[in-house]
Amino acid sequence: MGAWLLRRVALIGPTLLLVSLLIFAMQQLLPGDPALALAGENQDPAVIAHIRQTYHLDRPIPVRYALWLEGVLRGDLGQSIRIQRPVADLIAEKLPVTAELAGLALLVALVIGVPAGVIAAVKQGSVIDHSVTLAALCGLSVPNFWLGMLLILLFSVELGILPASGYVSPGESITRNLTTLIMPAIVLGTAFAAGIMRHTRSAMLQVLSADYIRLARAKGLGEARVVLRHALHNALIPVVTVVALNFGALLSGAVLTEQVFTIPGFGKLLVDAVFNRDYAVVQGVTMCSALAYLLLNLGADIAYLALNPRLRP
Repeated sequence: MGAWLLRRVALIGPTLLLVSLLIFAMQQLLPGDPALALAGENQDPAVIAHIRQTYHLDRPIPVRYALWLEGVLRGDLGQSIRIQRPVADLIAEKLPVTAELAGLALLVALVIGVPAGVIAAVKQGSVIDHSVTLAALCGLSVPNFWLGMLLILLFSVELGILPASGYVSPGESITRNLTTLIMPAIVLGTAFAAGIMRHTRSAMLQVLSADYIRLARAKGLGEARVVLRHALHNALIPVVTVVALNFGALLSGAVLTEQVFTIPGFGKLLVDAVFNRDYAVVQGVTMCSALAYLLLNLGADIAYLALNPRLRP
């Protein structure tokens, strides 16, 4: 177990290095010149040359990558060209916002997806099963931005009970913080609930056909006890991986949802950085997202082994 964990941790470094190479190379394909974008209306050649020299934009691409990588190894992710602030400070400011939104969305997904998947598996082939499956397909098909605008129209414009956009930190007001996040959390949570429901249903169907489930029923145990105590515990094992990867996707930035609800999180930060050719911010956010994916995937594997000791190496 210890050797396996060390091997997995050792793979994080090379994976992040590969991600940084891909992101740095792809950024060079973006149209436009960050020096011209930063200069704005002032097209003085001396000003543009100073900007290029300050941010190493006049150096060859391999040299710029080496300078950036050297700074990352020292814990310096660079400085935003547009905002004139360290990238690490921007990430530390925006990450808690997206993490809170992702946590609430995942809670919504679990509350909806897991019970719906269990009910659909227990009632396999019934009207309930088909209805839940149809609802899951609708949840996967409906675009987030469209659902978000519908919720704004209903709860903000028509009913006036929730704010249409914006964000209030928990330090200012817990109540206002939750009211600003409830609609975007529902928008993100319903989409992920559909995936969780399908995986839960599939896993439950496999477990319910196992021999030990038939034995439990033969002993006279109640159906509720068989399903909740014996079947659900084992069925949730593969769902752990799905939940971890979904949470990683949420942390990487729910770009459209944050744009619709004007939430200052990772997604909005990344979109603004791409439009402004702010290379340091794009690289920093992408590397942070990749690291979150790797750590969550590692945590999912550890949880998988903890729930099922037979899979331990």
